[in-house]
Amino acid sequence: MDYLSLYSSMLVSRYFEETVDNLGKEGRIYGTYHLSIGQEGVHAGVSAALSDTDWIVPTHRCHGYNTSRGSDLCAMFSEMLGSRHGLCGGIGGSMHMTDVNTHDFGSSAVVGSGISIAGGIALAEKLDDSDSISVAIFGDGASSRGTLYEMMNLASIWNLPLLFVLENNHYGMSASSDRMIATDSIYKRADGFSIESERIDGNDVLAVYEAVKKAREKIVREKRPYFIEAETYRMCGHSRSDKRLYRTEAEEKDWKAKDPIARFRSFLLDNGFSPDSIRETETEARKRVSDALEHSLKTADERLSYEELSSLVYAPYETIKREGKTLHKASYREAVREALHDILSYDSGSFIMGEDIGKYGGCFGVTGDLYREFPGRVLETPVSEEAFTGMAVGAAAMGKLPIVEVMYGDFSTLSSDAIINHAAKLHFMSAGQLKCPMIYRTPIGGGTGHGAQHTQCLETMFLSIPGLFVVAPSDSYSAKALLKSAARMNNPVLFFEHKALYNDVSDTGDEDAFLPIGKAIVHRGGAKLLVIGYSRPFRRTMQILEDLRDEITFIDLATISPLDEETLSYEFIAINNALIVQDTPLIGSVGESVLRVLSSCSVYKPGNVRILSSERMPLPVPRALEMAVLPSDERIRRAAEEMLSL
Repeated sequence: MDYLSLYSSMLVSRYFEETVDNLGKEGRIYGTYHLSIGQEGVHAGVSAALSDTDWIVPTHRCHGYNTSRGSDLCAMFSEMLGSRHGLCGGIGGSMHMTDVNTHDFGSSAVVGSGISIAGGIALAEKLDDSDSISVAIFGDGASSRGTLYEMMNLASIWNLPLLFVLENNHYGMSASSDRMIATDSIYKRADGFSIESERIDGNDVLAVYEAVKKAREKIVREKRPYFIEAETYRMCGHSRSDKRLYRTEAEEKDWKAKDPIARFRSFLLDNGFSPDSIRETETEARKRVSDALEHSLKTADERLSYEELSSLVYAPYETIKREGKTLHKASYREAVREALHDILSYDSGSFIMGEDIGKYGGCFGVTGDLYREFPGRVLETPVSEEAFTGMAVGAAAMGKLPIVEVMYGDFSTLSSDAIINHAAKLHFMSAGQLKCPMIYRTPIGGGTGHGAQHTQCLETMFLSIPGLFVVAPSDSYSAKALLKSAARMNNPVLFFEHKALYNDVSDTGDEDAFLPIGKAIVHRGGAKLLVIGYSRPFRRTMQILEDLRDEITFIDLATISPLDEETLSYEFIAINNALIVQDTPLIGSVGESVLRVLSSCSVYKPGNVRILSSERMPLPVPRALEMAVLPSDERIRRAAEEMLSL
């Protein structure tokens, strides 16, 4: 161990953050920042004990990990200043400093949510049979989050190479841990998951180094997770506006006496290091920081353009359209399974994970016997939607293709943090350093008597989230062809399967058939009415109005976000009369999004577009009442005939 390098690592972190604080007070930094002055012993000790190929997922108080892992200081200052020369192009600012060159995934502003991402990275390492580990770094505030316990359980039962590092600085924000946490030994909670754990003095950098080094060796050797609680203290406020009114002077004075930098300086002097060598190390560290600042200030006003920013919303992808060679009859369920089989066959980095997808075959029997054909790649999970969806993000960023199956679409509320705050934004926030090629599959919709918490169409939750593709196929052919395309999109694709379609049989393509995501499917017929929909409502409407095909052209949206606005506009201008059918309430729906597109067309006028929606209430169980809430066959027929009569 090079003690002076370790000392320098702590100093650079301290000097960097003191400089950031000065920049903030001078008004040069826009927005907030979160400093970790006083916690340098944890940052430096953890980083020194890890391999260069180990990945870390730090907290939003992340600067010390970036400096300790070797991120370019000029790029860090540039990120704080919003410059295009920042680690993330100036997009992320203080809380999001992804640096793939140092295996730093970047942090999350959502407390605790990076833990499952670190778990996903660990899963990818395990699948690759790597000797690298993943490190989930979080604070004591995050120890109250359920995702931590979901992830500890998963890490234990799956034997993941995952190190949990809890930085206990005794405050979540302003609330002290002794008021918010029902134990004074958080690390002991790991015992309940059969994870070895210990608590260490986080202000003793050598103690941190030795503990993490030992833990890493055990993880690699025994293929088991490990948990470390490092007790430390932030000698600054939570953020730039925090005056620390919730702490006493006596408390701060007591902890200042335990300053990790001052303690290590004394250690160096006591162990034969000359004052001159120590002062030289301090001078060099300060110069590194000041030189980096000086250089970054010269380009502080150079920003990414709007066009460059827009290009980062989605990772580059290729749309595929191929007809295939043969057709065969298959149910919607069978078509999805065939697509999954094809994906697992050609992409060795793909895997499926979800609840009851092994011997049970999936809640709706979709995965079937895939677990037999692809051992080790159909991973059954506990009931932990937030954790395993977050894991999918981490694994996807490592180049895997995770396919998540969530039992009911209603449970997307549990998965939504990982989807909205991470999967959708990963490529953007990292300025293209990371991407998230993952598929999230889940059944939606009523018509099956499953009740109000198992029948919602929550695909509408994600319509306004940039960075996602949201797909909802209406028949066997499109389900198979679109799912296979989703596996090649290089971006997160939410794939919603209507449970009332699973037994529906229609023509299905072979392994060569693909449909492009982002393009609507036009079933051209007559030119008196345009009928627009997606998923089961579209399929039902086509069947109900089959005898009127000579008068109606049908548009299956297939991809509901982003919409194929070009096709919608072209067809509406030609026909100038449209009926939109959907199973969701009107407000915030796909139908409203379609209406926005059609109303921008020159031919639009009030009355030539109608939206037929479900009633604004949850679905009841009795069939008659359920049918009263959803658009019935009669309502659909009547609405179409009324529009045709215009």
